[in-house]
Amino acid sequence: MRKIIKDFVKKCSKNLPIIEPIYEFGSFQVPKQIGFADLRPYFKGKKYVGCDMREGNGVDEILDLHKIDLPDSSVGTVLCLDTYEHVEFPRKATKEVYRILKPNGVFILSSVMNFPIHSYPDDYWRFTPAGFKSLLGIFNSSWVGFLGDKIFPHTILGVGIKGKYNFNWNRKGPR
Repeated sequence: MRKIIKDFVKKCSKNLPIIEPIYEFGSFQVPKQIGFADLRPYFKGKKYVGCDMREGNGVDEILDLHKIDLPDSSVGTVLCLDTYEHVEFPRKATKEVYRILKPNGVFILSSVMNFPIHSYPDDYWRFTPAGFKSLLGIFNSSWVGFLGDKIFPHTILGVGIKGKYNFNWNRKGPR
């Protein structure tokens, strides 16, 4: 977890219509990140479920983004932070997220672009802002931004909402 991503999540938690339950995919906290990578404090008093493909710190349930074992329209908010570069079939995962989200549910997404190859289980992709716009195209409302150089940003940010929402944000997200 990078501090800039925590800052983005904090802003989203204060400025978006967050619905429960909240599911974070990619919640495993590596040894040097235990505690620091915990996003639960930004959603105090709300049901929060940490999910990953492996057991460990920060993980409450083992779930696969390619075939999420949850009913349709059962989740209020989904977080996938610096996780999608590790998802082999991101379009399939996005359709699954859309399927499990309740009406007006929120999908908060980030990924690295200018970043070294790193793996668990593998590192498949680097997304551009246009790539995120394409992935989030199934949502009724979406916003995509970036951090870093306009030509070669280090981070891509996105939000999809399964309903109508007016984003009054700049390229870095909520102010």
